[in-house]
Amino acid sequence: MTQLEELIQEINRFEAIISDWDESQRCVAVGLKRSIEALHKEAFMRLIKTLKQESMSALRHAATDEVVYAVLLYHELVKLPLSQRIQTALEEVRPALKSHNGDIELVAIKPPDTVEVKLIGTCSSCPASTLTLSQGVEQAIKKHCPEILKVIAANNNSAVKNTNSNLTSPFSSQITSTWLKVANTDQIPESGVMIVKIGDNSLILYSQGVKVTCYRNACAHLGYPLDQGKVENGIITCSYHGFEYNLETGQCLTTPEISLHSYPVQIKGDKVFVQLQK
Repeated sequence: MTQLEELIQEINRFEAIISDWDESQRCVAVGLKRSIEALHKEAFMRLIKTLKQESMSALRHAATDEVVYAVLLYHELVKLPLSQRIQTALEEVRPALKSHNGDIELVAIKPPDTVEVKLIGTCSSCPASTLTLSQGVEQAIKKHCPEILKVIAANNNSAVKNTNSNLTSPFSSQITSTWLKVANTDQIPESGVMIVKIGDNSLILYSQGVKVTCYRNACAHLGYPLDQGKVENGIITCSYHGFEYNLETGQCLTTPEISLHSYPVQIKGDKVFVQLQK
């Protein structure tokens, strides 16, 4: 038995012991575990930052080790491979497509920001396929893969315009939006951003005079959180890879072809409302 296998067995043994404890005892153990993991994550983040400054090749080589990769993945410091995340997104929309006797498959990943898919079955020839692509498939892929900005269909007839109001996408009934109050105007700092969490949505708010902008709290490069980034002169710099964004427009200054995912904002009195899909 290898040392790694022994370590895994030891972890499993302790987890089995803790599972038999009462709730108050388990809470103490879980709290200790989370604190230790938070300390380790901070150490890994500092180590990665130093390695990136010294040698990106060394960092990439280290991440090829399956144990190193697994630990970094556990701490959410690396993402699953893009192809795997795209397949997860497609599995998420597949039941709705199959309910309309359709399906979908991945055709190609086209760096840096495009995915090509193929609608199958009735979805491939349906005049509402454009809605299907935008209302369901594209949103699912972008949720799991923020670095993807374009989702295109390989089907020749997928660009048919929807001229029949009776034609519907399998996702049309699922896509609704609502305006939610997320903050008061005086809560947003003058020279920084405010992070807001609404359900599964993590947002950042930025105020410039009377104008407030709202973006998904995810760098358009690899989807890492932006709220810890430095803000200066209306520009936020991602703390992970240094990508810079104009907080007034959301445009990336490092790679102009990409931009932050923005949300509509309304100001009513001193209250800030953001339109979110539900």
